[in-house]
Amino acid sequence: MADPHIPFLHFDNVGKRYGETIAVKSVALSITPGSFVALVGASGSGKSTLLKMVNRLIEPSQGQIALEGMDVSAMAPARLRRRLGYVFQGIGLFPHFTIAENIGIGPRLEKSRLSAARIEELLELVALDPAMASRMPAELSGGQRQRVGVARALAGEPHGLLMDEPFGALDPVTRDALGEKVRELHRQLKLTTIMVTHDMAEALLLADRVLVMDQGQIVADTTPRQLLAGDGGDVAQALVAVPRAQARALADLTP
Repeated sequence: MADPHIPFLHFDNVGKRYGETIAVKSVALSITPGSFVALVGASGSGKSTLLKMVNRLIEPSQGQIALEGMDVSAMAPARLRRRLGYVFQGIGLFPHFTIAENIGIGPRLEKSRLSAARIEELLELVALDPAMASRMPAELSGGQRQRVGVARALAGEPHGLLMDEPFGALDPVTRDALGEKVRELHRQLKLTTIMVTHDMAEALLLADRVLVMDQGQIVADTTPRQLLAGDGGDVAQALVAVPRAQARALADLTP
């Protein structure tokens, strides 16, 4: 069990530069074990870059990231990614692998194999019929494929879940249902979850802490209630204004 006194993640002066372009600038923050954190910002604000530096899909240009007290740069990538499940923006299933093979790809890369019982358990965990294990990705809907993506991220029994715009390509009903399922799994499995999204309404409804990025920097670090009360600064409040205006418009339509 993780030590509650050690941050799950700690960012110390973390930055990423591409030539003259600064994608992430001197981020310093800690994330408590068990948190559900939403990382919000406009396109190009640096949020996906910051997330990908956690599991070394992108290497930082400066600073250090620690996972449960250990420098991630000193960890073998396979071990790091077993402790941090990752849900891709574009789902990222291999089209020529069965659903079972897709779910088991992480352990397989470590010379391990998931049992049929474990595949069944993971499918049931994300509310899918275990009979889908033998199907191909093309036979599933977008929402079902993303649930498989979540099951794959959980296959290694990770301590944390990283999610990069996980629901962006889904219809609103499927998006809402999958968001609720992820929040339920977060509680059930005692995960620490970090979700990148550009949708402030999604962040407000799912997260217990919201980090707002702008031009590579964290410009607000607060709770959903505090954001709705007007805190967080101009950039954060510009993002909050969108769901707030939508809520007013819907209220005006009510008979």
